[in-house]
Amino acid sequence: MQDAAPGTTRPPGEELPGVWSIRVPFPDNPLGYTLVYALETTAGGPVLIDAGWDDPGSLAALEQGLEAIGSSISDVHGVLVTHHHPDHHGLAGRIRELSGCWVALHEADAKVVDLVRTAEREPWTKRYKALLELCGAPAEAIENAAAAIPSGAKPAVPDVLIEDGALMDVPGRTLRAVWTPGHSPGHTCFHLEDSGALLTGDHVLPGITPVVTVYDDHVVGTSDPLGDFLASLQKVSRLKTTRALPAHRAPFDDVAGRAAEITEHHVQRLAQIEGQLAVGPKTLWSITEGMEWNKGWERLDTFARHLALGEAGSHLRHLALTGRVRLSSTEPIEFSLA
Repeated sequence: MQDAAPGTTRPPGEELPGVWSIRVPFPDNPLGYTLVYALETTAGGPVLIDAGWDDPGSLAALEQGLEAIGSSISDVHGVLVTHHHPDHHGLAGRIRELSGCWVALHEADAKVVDLVRTAEREPWTKRYKALLELCGAPAEAIENAAAAIPSGAKPAVPDVLIEDGALMDVPGRTLRAVWTPGHSPGHTCFHLEDSGALLTGDHVLPGITPVVTVYDDHVVGTSDPLGDFLASLQKVSRLKTTRALPAHRAPFDDVAGRAAEITEHHVQRLAQIEGQLAVGPKTLWSITEGMEWNKGWERLDTFARHLALGEAGSHLRHLALTGRVRLSSTEPIEFSLA
């Protein structure tokens, strides 16, 4: 099957009866689009899974997609957001303005939204520069730290806080929330129990793996995002699923098989870090430089390097919390094998 153009929908029933995917453009990003799913309900309007990026072109694509299935933005009953990242949560507030619908998000991500809405950029940049210095970053990276902190519109505050295991307000369907922290602290998948399909957000994707970064800082702490993510992969693997409906790429079969592949990817990442530390202590920056990235470290822009540091940090955090590495120096912070 060929990919549809951004903003178009698949014919009704192409994913599942009463479930349509709408390709909402993700501007200036290699992913290209976010798949927003529209679930038909008996309430007179659809419930959306995710919203897409907050951009006029993205909104227009969503409007066109809804019109193609006989609906409209003004008809939307609710928006279930898998996680707070702007390519999923960005348009939620605008959809609410145009329809009067509710917006739902897990409490853990609602706290992140509150932080983003209230954080002042200058103190945040100052803190990040200090953190980069502790991580062993070069002077140029510290000087350009502000470019790693995205700016833009304030994300929408949710009306409903999603709880793990709760049935969602999707009249005529049986849709259960499955909390899957890791990619974000509140990431949630949705199990359409009347069909067996699992709306996976960014948790389980075909062909690519979601970034798993630290929730708080890049160096020390007690949270274990990677541990959360690996446990969440096991959690969805135990569900009786018939098909995965992800937020990027395309729907696929065998959630458990793909979850096992992603788990193995992170096992290999952990081994790479331990291999680096076998020759002696290293800073987080040095470890991150030495890891394998799909573009290569030298080709990553400032924001991508920020994500890479977070990913390396989550793996180091997991290794430390499981007793495989230890903190060997504090200024700058260095790690060594335990």
